[in-house]
Amino acid sequence: MAISRWYPIREVASLQDRVNSIFQDFAGDNQSVTAASFAPAVDVYENGEKLVLKLDVPGIKEEDLDIRVENQTLTVRGERKFESEEKEENFHRIERRYGSFYRSFSLPTSVDTENVQANYEAGVLKLELKKKASAQPRQIRIANGAGAIANGVGNSGAKNEKTVNAA
Repeated sequence: MAISRWYPIREVASLQDRVNSIFQDFAGDNQSVTAASFAPAVDVYENGEKLVLKLDVPGIKEEDLDIRVENQTLTVRGERKFESEEKEENFHRIERRYGSFYRSFSLPTSVDTENVQANYEAGVLKLELKKKASAQPRQIRIANGAGAIANGVGNSGAKNEKTVNAA
């Protein structure tokens, strides 16, 4: 017997699709499916100088995106509009999500909320939030010898000093 990995998120998405299908059949129109909201995928990573978020928002115009920072919370809102020039009854399948979305991220206090850069290219929204100077890594000197203090103060005349990075 083969062991397979269980992905609960996939099960929830499948259940949501089934429920949407039931309501679509009950309502008799496709408007509820085409206007369904969605949440774009996001990657979040950081280095010593900044926190970076990349959101996949293909098909959304820059003017349809709203980015705000308020009380250490970053909020991204947007809307992907359904192309109204296509007749809906000609579609065999509609799988892309349309409608508005809202993503909210709690920011660490080490981030400078006044220094945010946004770049939109090839359907990817990239947000860079610089860290405060006090939160960035700094070098600390270690002096060998009696009475030396880890931050470099003390036996400053010692010849055997080493430098280490503090993270």
